[in-house]
Amino acid sequence: MPEWFPHLEPTGQRSFTDMGTPLHDVTFVVVDVETTGGSPATCAITEIGAVKYRGGECLGTFQTLINPGVPIPPTITVLTGITEAMVLPAPRIADMLPHFLEFLGPPSADRVLAGHNVRFDAAFLDAALTAHGYDRLRHTRVDTVGLARRLVRDEVPNLRLGTLARHFRAHTEPNHRAFDDAKATLEVLHALLERAGTLGVLGLDDLVALPTMRAHPSSGKLALTARLPRTPGVYLFKDRGGRVLYVGKATNVRSRVRSYFSGDDRRKVPQLLREVEAIDVIPCRHPLEAAVREIRLIHEHEPRFNRQAKAWRSYSYLKLTLQERFPRLAVVREAKPDGARYLGPFRSSRAAHAVREAIESAVPLRRCTRRVGRTAEVGGEPCLPAVLGAAACPCSGACPAPDYDAIVKGVVRGLSGEPAALLDPLEARMHALAHDERFEEAALTRDRLAALSRALERERLVGAARGAGWVVVDDAHGTVEIDGGRLAGDLFAPPPSSPEAPPARDEIDELLVVARFLFGPPRGARTVRRADGLLASVLPALPRYDPAPSAATAGRGIR
Repeated sequence: MPEWFPHLEPTGQRSFTDMGTPLHDVTFVVVDVETTGGSPATCAITEIGAVKYRGGECLGTFQTLINPGVPIPPTITVLTGITEAMVLPAPRIADMLPHFLEFLGPPSADRVLAGHNVRFDAAFLDAALTAHGYDRLRHTRVDTVGLARRLVRDEVPNLRLGTLARHFRAHTEPNHRAFDDAKATLEVLHALLERAGTLGVLGLDDLVALPTMRAHPSSGKLALTARLPRTPGVYLFKDRGGRVLYVGKATNVRSRVRSYFSGDDRRKVPQLLREVEAIDVIPCRHPLEAAVREIRLIHEHEPRFNRQAKAWRSYSYLKLTLQERFPRLAVVREAKPDGARYLGPFRSSRAAHAVREAIESAVPLRRCTRRVGRTAEVGGEPCLPAVLGAAACPCSGACPAPDYDAIVKGVVRGLSGEPAALLDPLEARMHALAHDERFEEAALTRDRLAALSRALERERLVGAARGAGWVVVDDAHGTVEIDGGRLAGDLFAPPPSSPEAPPARDEIDELLVVARFLFGPPRGARTVRRADGLLASVLPALPRYDPAPSAATAGRGIR
């Protein structure tokens, strides 16, 4: 290293597997330019200075005056000390650009253009490059102004280069000459890298993201993220007593966890960060494994900050009471081996009731709630829905038993693989109401139709996954093995339940994740194999009846 940088030692960040680009492997090209004014459109470069630095070692320097071809204003001469006499014999920018580009090197994952207000320097360089037929600079950029604002703003009166150089006791004093300013900027950058290391900034991606992170009252806990991997996995936030506060998943665990300290506006996040004292990670070989592990861990620990921690315990089913003489629909909490046909489970009783209302709008199932045994006598007054013509009433004898059996068989077909048996009558009703200009009723029917379609689509996806048996999927992330809709292989999984029985409340979330992975639109090339050959990887979707988003909700990602 040249004698003017003997005090700069490597910052000590150590590489580890899947760390990204460690900072000590990054080549920083620190650049500064002097110009005839502030606008790249009307002013020109008079001097370029640059220092190339990696891992505590100076790899080279670049320094040259430039003949701008235009007069240098007196105010600029007073500021920089550069006179027209000094630049008159200097080369033109067109002659020096090839040499500067060679010194800078091509853009890559481990090469950075750095500077103090680097946007200013890059703007003048880009203007010169494009004026002479070159492409703009595409290098990753690091700005010491942004880093200083994030790391030391409360320690200095301003963020000028001279102020920061004095604050960090830099050996080089900035003087508005390009080379000296570049050297001073490098010393400031080195000091800022050491500060950033205390916040767990070990890789280039962390460093680039740091200036955009808001000051956070829990930013001191960023050090907890220092050793998190940049691979798929599940992370667990724990409190001082080791209790699990929150479980999450990510394809890049480190990036996701660090985002909690910057742009996450969820109401509970500040309290979560105040309580967290440790972050555990379970690495996963595949994003699907991470998604499944997350669900299982949430069910196991029921973390206080996970919204769905205990919700699965209150999932509901829609039951068609086939064990009764005249079957009806009912919303129940448990699915029992009683001969009934179950749909679900649903994440709320409200969702289950919405689907029940949709089916009852499509077909005239009885709506009275009394149980009718196989030997019960028929007779009595019809129920109110039957009087209003909204339902059949076999209990009173108004609807002959064979006719009601046909109605029930239609519902069973609709729930068991022929969704059109339920969707078509409801869609016809919606169109008829709209034709009669009964728009509010048509809209209500449309909403019920959408709820029913979503439920049947989900039922079909889960049923296909459970009935597929042993499946092996190869994609860009690796290989996963699935058995009866449950992730298998080296990940412990409970034995798959019978496809004939309704999914249990504690398995439906996992089944849905796996089913959507198997039969949803694939992201990239993949092969889905089962014991008897290839598995069709996409199921034809059922019609969607959701209303188009209004201007007020468009773009909000409402689900």
